[in-house]
Amino acid sequence: MAADQERSTKPRFITFEGGEGVGKSTQVRRLADRLAARGIAVVRTREPGGTPKAEAVRSFILQGKPESWGVGAEAVLFAAARLDHVNELIAPSLAAGKWVICDRFADSTRAYQGLTGGVDDKLIDALEHLALNGHTPDLTIILDMDPDIAFERVRQRALDDGMPALADRFEKEDLSFHRRLRDNFLAIAVANPGRCVVLSADTDEDTLAEAVWAALEDHFSDLPAERLAE
Repeated sequence: MAADQERSTKPRFITFEGGEGVGKSTQVRRLADRLAARGIAVVRTREPGGTPKAEAVRSFILQGKPESWGVGAEAVLFAAARLDHVNELIAPSLAAGKWVICDRFADSTRAYQGLTGGVDDKLIDALEHLALNGHTPDLTIILDMDPDIAFERVRQRALDDGMPALADRFEKEDLSFHRRLRDNFLAIAVANPGRCVVLSADTDEDTLAEAVWAALEDHFSDLPAERLAE
């Protein structure tokens, strides 16, 4: 039965986007688990990262080491990591009939380094064309939340984990940066209405997970039915 479901369901590439602290990683995990429970082969990944080379770039960037080089250099590094990620993980997984769910993708570079950081659109377009190699997401879910509320979540998460608050390269930016970032993610959604869905993340985890699933049902007509317990 599961094999029949996997053969009849076209592989899809789904990305989650949004600012810091909106719950992307949690919703990526929950969606992957829900799809897997319906017999769909799923690969869960993230950006920057997903492959050994891309994870090395992630560590380098989030530690703030290239910050003095400027946002243009950051955009190039993200694109280099993305190129390896697409070629080594995303494209082969889709070709094998698996769904891929990614925590951040090219829209993050456009929002952070492009629209918010001021990198020229032509460079962002060129890097995106090179790195994606035709692998545009089938659906992008943008989780939206007031940055003031989101950063309270980030601070609480850091306290719960015993970590310094606002420690990485982007979390330490001031709230005005993150307010601009929020506006720019929403602008990306407006510019790509067929691909992007904006969901309010200012709700509980279960309610948001149901909204994510409803977005999938709206976009994909071949989702398999839920398995009955044996």
